[in-house]
Amino acid sequence: MSLGRLPDHEQRLLDEIERALCRDRRLARRLRTLRWSRWPDVPGLLRRVGSYRPHTLTVALLCALSVALSVTGMITSAPGVIWAFALVWPPTLFAVFRLLCRWSGG
Repeated sequence: MSLGRLPDHEQRLLDEIERALCRDRRLARRLRTLRWSRWPDVPGLLRRVGSYRPHTLTVALLCALSVALSVTGMITSAPGVIWAFALVWPPTLFAVFRLLCRWSGG
């Protein structure tokens, strides 16, 4: 690859892309207000977690996976399977809880 100037047709394409990006007001606003923070946005994260609305199929698949991992872990006593169950079980409970809350209208 050469390090020299781009061919004319590639330079025209890049200029056109740059003009289109400069006209995009939403992108310009997002770039102006872009914040870099060392710490995560905890309130925003909690809002996103609290507004999680799982689908019935997702909860059913999580429950099936949890039961399968639980039974497999009891039969084999393999540490990997037990750890996999330990990782899958809390999100499964949370999804079931959120689904029941949505069904109850709460």
